Amino acid sequence: MTEETNFSENNQDDLIPQEQESASTTIPLSGLYENWFLDYASYVILDRAVPHINDGFKPVQRRILHSLKEMDDGRFNKAANVIGNTMKYHPHGDASIGDAMVQLGQKDLLIDCQGNWGDPITGDSAAAPRYIEGRLSKFANEVVFNPDTTEWQLSYDGRNKEPVTLPVKFPLLLAQGAEGIAVGLATKIMPHNFIELIDGSIQVLKGERPNIFPDFPTGGFADVTNYNEGRRGGKIRVRAKIEERDKKTLAITEIPYGTTTGGLIDSVVAANEKGKIKIKKIEDNTAENVEIIVHLASGISPDVTIDALYAFTGCETSISPNTCVIIDNKPHFMSVNDILIKNTEQTKALLKRELEIRLHELQERIFFSSLLKIFIQEGMYKHPDYENSGDFDTVVQVLNRLFEPFFPQFYREIMPEDYKRLIDKPMSSITRFDVKKADEQMKALEEEIKGVKKNLRNLTEYAIDWFEHLRTKFAKGRERKTEIRIFDKVEATQVALANAKLYVNREEGFIGTAMRKDEFVSECSDIDDIIVFRADGKYVVTKIQDKVFVGKDIIHVAVFKKGDDRTVYNAIYKDGPSGTSYVKRFSVTAVTRDKEYDVSKGEKGSKILYFTANPNGEAEIVNIQLKPHSKLRKLTFDIDFAEIAIKGRSSQGNIVSKYPVKKITFKSAGVSTLAGRKIWFDNILKRLNADERGRYLGEFDGDDKILLVHPDGSYEFSSFDLSNHFDDKLLKMEKYQPDHIYTAIHQDGKSGTYLVKRFKFEDQPIGKRVSFINDSPGSKLILLTNAQEPVVHLDILKGKSQTPESLDQPLNEIIDIKGMKAQGNRLSFHTIEKVKLLTEELDLSKKAENTPAVKEEEEPIAENDSPASENSITTEGKKEDIKFEITNPDDINLDDGGQTSLF
Repeated sequence: MTEETNFSENNQDDLIPQEQESASTTIPLSGLYENWFLDYASYVILDRAVPHINDGFKPVQRRILHSLKEMDDGRFNKAANVIGNTMKYHPHGDASIGDAMVQLGQKDLLIDCQGNWGDPITGDSAAAPRYIEGRLSKFANEVVFNPDTTEWQLSYDGRNKEPVTLPVKFPLLLAQGAEGIAVGLATKIMPHNFIELIDGSIQVLKGERPNIFPDFPTGGFADVTNYNEGRRGGKIRVRAKIEERDKKTLAITEIPYGTTTGGLIDSVVAANEKGKIKIKKIEDNTAENVEIIVHLASGISPDVTIDALYAFTGCETSISPNTCVIIDNKPHFMSVNDILIKNTEQTKALLKRELEIRLHELQERIFFSSLLKIFIQEGMYKHPDYENSGDFDTVVQVLNRLFEPFFPQFYREIMPEDYKRLIDKPMSSITRFDVKKADEQMKALEEEIKGVKKNLRNLTEYAIDWFEHLRTKFAKGRERKTEIRIFDKVEATQVALANAKLYVNREEGFIGTAMRKDEFVSECSDIDDIIVFRADGKYVVTKIQDKVFVGKDIIHVAVFKKGDDRTVYNAIYKDGPSGTSYVKRFSVTAVTRDKEYDVSKGEKGSKILYFTANPNGEAEIVNIQLKPHSKLRKLTFDIDFAEIAIKGRSSQGNIVSKYPVKKITFKSAGVSTLAGRKIWFDNILKRLNADERGRYLGEFDGDDKILLVHPDGSYEFSSFDLSNHFDDKLLKMEKYQPDHIYTAIHQDGKSGTYLVKRFKFEDQPIGKRVSFINDSPGSKLILLTNAQEPVVHLDILKGKSQTPESLDQPLNEIIDIKGMKAQGNRLSFHTIEKVKLLTEELDLSKKAENTPAVKEEEEPIAENDSPASENSITTEGKKEDIKFEITNPDDINLDDGGQTSLF
């Protein structure tokens, strides 16, 4: 401390003038931060995180490939040696180089790998660099490098030269994808399919705009509806591929991009622990291919579990692309289609440059060969003036004079360097010069020049041929792995398991899952919404909680299903100010959570007189008793809810009576007033729906089934539940008609004989798969039709000479209707070459009605329904065609007499 003090005192006089001298040049601290931050941000963006549009590489990747080319001798090199060589060019350490090299190797495009390079699917890391080896792939050697067209720069220490960008003649950036986080921005470019990129580049060269979509090495499914060409704000939904091995086993065979098998399994286990799904166990059998086996608990639907896996686990994820690249030393945000256009133009420009370089090389070879030929044939090397020339300048003057008559045949001026090459030729090569051979070589060079010039004139066609060459040579095994699909939205509330219990305290107005001492309502999940109706005519939808106050005098509480227009509420209420009672039927399909709505007009003093919730639109009959009044002769009458039209929830309803109601008594139960459910099949989503998307299957109700026929000659039945999943390769899907006749042509696997049979599909339990063709190994279904009088066109070979003939054969004439297990009769005794069905298939569905469903937001409030007498009910109005979804019945209050009474 003393030494420091003495030092300060001894140098105090020297410091003062220095401070005064630097005061005028002082930079504010804020200025330093601004400049340094911008410098740092520019460095990270340009030199570390964001790829260049020309070659698709970040600087470290470019240096690794340059090192691999520098070390390339056809053999594998230790990754540690490549990393060491790359450090000549890269200012960072070996760890960053090693990680980048492993990532390049795992993309299986530019580096041939040997050893354990890790697995991005399982998340396993690569072995240490000293244990793994790599070399440039044939594709990389052909597409990435050309020293003649490479722009070079000094490395960071000035000792070596490295490429500014590599002359890549392919949209490599889009093939590999890229991801990086810089300062103030990030980039996330999806990988795309190798073959589709070639097709897209050819489209660009033909003047068309391409439209490419991602293709992930992990496979799976992808919904690119909102891809937005990879720009900011876009979104991709990716899903695992899940197969139903049997009713108790699911197999995940492909996983979403960006996940690992370990992470996906952890997410499934976590969902099971939270009660979102219910499984017995999960096994990871992944080896060369992904295989995660999920064993379901007894009684659990595999279709619902598949949806739940997508809703609650890593089996479905969303990716937000953010395509940012470096152009002219600046970051640019652009679409992947624009990048493909730029890359294709870059490839075309590089091909042109290579052709121009090749043309120059050929011209130079012909130029010097012609120069040498004239020099020897004309004997210039023996000319006295040439032999007596004392210095090089004199030689140049002499040769210029001797070559002057031949100047017109040269494509350029003869330079002193050219003469230098001539005089450096050894006399032995001059004396052995073969004129004939030289002429043949020059002729071959001239032919090659013609070809190069032709390619330059037709540069677009030459570029297309280049991409076709790449397809032929390198496209094998690079077919699309990710299947493009449109996903249906999985509602979490519809697939969540009932992992909680709902309780209610009707008088005090509380509901919740923690009120075990109160009245039990039903099973529910912890993400459900609950609908509550109160005696004052108010109702509200709220999120399930441990305990929540929703208002006193609760008359109905149940799990709320959004969009459920099958549940119909039957109500009679008294309007407070007028005392008039009204009857109405309505559904609640969409509401704002925690907002109170009214069954009545909402006036003070209104109350519910009668209320039931009917999960299938049932309409009961009730008896109305009015209080005695001097003007009333009839004090009791019945109301049949089946005669009341179903309207919007905000409708006023129809007048029951203007006089006070004494009592309402349940008289008899009714049946559903709703029509069967109209079902469509969306071939894109491979799902059923009630929204008129896809092919209409028919109107289903009760025990109706869907017939599914598979290409292998087997069939099974399915329910019309909208949660069902269906195979991509179904031969036939239609509503099952037990009495309908089908005709099948099948080939016996043992004899090869074509057989025809006519039969009815036998009723089987849902999910049981049964074969309806011959059981011999190799037997196959040729044709199945539901036409009543099917006719087929046969191409046959007749007789020993195998003469080809054709004929139209009605199948009804060959065989009568028999049992489903009958083998059938022979289709023809001649050799059958081809079978073609001539008759059209029947549409077994009933014609769909185009009656629109009730839209609540457009339902007007009834200000004055049709007038009625004091003892009558107005039932005017057309009944709406309601789409529905089957749910469990709701509880209602029953008094000792079996009546629903809320007095």
